Formats: sequence, structure tokens, C-alpha cells
Amino acid sequence: MPELLTVLVLAALVWLWYDSMRARERAVQAGKQACERNALQFLDDTVQIVKLWPARDPDGRLVLRRTYRFEFSDDGAQRRGGVVVMLGAGVESLDLEPFLMTHG
Repeated sequence: MPELLTVLVLAALVWLWYDSMRARERAVQAGKQACERNALQFLDDTVQIVKLWPARDPDGRLVLRRTYRFEFSDDGAQRRGGVVVMLGAGVESLDLEPFLMTHG
């Protein structure tokens, strides 16, 4: 019986790692796309997880809500922050700090 419990715990950890990598990749993609749409530079080509907790999706299923932070620049010198909230496999919200808009 302890061996079965060990296998189940290891399987759950592997699933969490895999699911987290997929969510992270989608958060990076969402941040990059938001930056491209607004003519901003996505910095460091990465996101950083800042919060992870269980939540219910619109269908009532228990999923993980992950909040990722990233940085971007509007002028090539100043760093500004953005946040992507992932609910399960999808983007729930994306926010960017106020930034300079350039014309042209």
C-alpha cells in the first residue's frame, strides 16, 4: 500500500510540473502578443510565477489559477510590469502598467 501511495504522489507531481510548464509557455506567448499589439518590447523572454492557487473554471471544474509577472519596455530604457493570470490552460486576464504610446 505505501508503494501505491508513493507512485500516486509522484504521478501527481509529474502532472503538476508538466501542466505548469504548459501554462508558463502560454503565459509567455500571451505577454509577447500583448507587447507586439502595442509596439512594446517584451523583456527577458520570460515570465515569473508569483501566485498559484486552486479555483473553479466557468464549468465549475477545479483547476489551478496561476499569476505570472513579466516586464516590458515602451522606450527601450525603462522597465514596466505586466501580469498574466492563467485559469487552467487559458488566459483569464492580462494587464500592462501604463506606458508611453508612440505614433508612427
